[in-house]
Amino acid sequence: MIGRWLGNRTRRTQRTNPLAAVRTPADAGVLSCRVLDPVSQPVPQAAFTVSDAMGRKVVGGETDPFGTFLVAVPAGEYRLAVTAEGYTPYRVSVTVSGDSLASLGDVTLQPARPPELPAPGDWEIEPTHSSIAFTARHIGLARIHGRFTSFAGAVRIGERMEQSAMHVVIDAASIDTSVRMRDDHLRSADFLDVARFPTLEFYSDRFAYRGGSRWAVTGALSLHGVTRTVTLDAEYLGLGNGMEGETRAACRATTELHRDDYTVSWQTMLARGIAVVGPSIKVELDVQIVPKG
Repeated sequence: MIGRWLGNRTRRTQRTNPLAAVRTPADAGVLSCRVLDPVSQPVPQAAFTVSDAMGRKVVGGETDPFGTFLVAVPAGEYRLAVTAEGYTPYRVSVTVSGDSLASLGDVTLQPARPPELPAPGDWEIEPTHSSIAFTARHIGLARIHGRFTSFAGAVRIGERMEQSAMHVVIDAASIDTSVRMRDDHLRSADFLDVARFPTLEFYSDRFAYRGGSRWAVTGALSLHGVTRTVTLDAEYLGLGNGMEGETRAACRATTELHRDDYTVSWQTMLARGIAVVGPSIKVELDVQIVPKG
């Protein structure tokens, strides 16, 4: 009876000991932490990076749905960095001993100060430091990476950012996937049909703040003679100065397009034996704007 009680006690201890969940050599330890927001709620998918004394990354990842991470590392001195959208990065030094748990307990992230917004007025896209790229699947397997090399755009910043508007025009014939035969095919009537539809155009009608540096920019995209509503998931990167001292603002944005929405039929392509790109395309924009002169 006593032996059974001791055995049960040992098993209970193993179940509650965090080290029991991680097999580590004798000269390694476990580093753990729970990441919370200012109202003590867990922050899932917060990114963490553990670096050594030389600044080299040792391990990294994301917190689980409960805001927790637990990793095994060799004994030593480390720097931990925890980042999450909308929060100020958290950094701390920590010592991990062999065959032991180094727990930082609960770490509370503080809200980040949003970057300064561009001044109200007319701005324009600076093409030299901007790009419009896309990624598609080739026959459902390999990825095709491409870009449009010729485009222009204007942004009118309102007194309130939510009142802003944007107009972008893309030269359809400037599509470039680094394969001339494929690019010629993409320009043909099978896809973009640039002879009939020489441009792609996007008019935004709504800027919506999503917290931190995130914005949703919703508008109408005209492609292949069809207009559909599209929302860009945008990250505003803030203001800076160019080489000549001019003020500029930068942002990144992504969205996903479906070819069937623009009458470029996937089924028709397959029926004709054409499978150059898949049915959905991820679009990535990296944009800098400058005041319109």
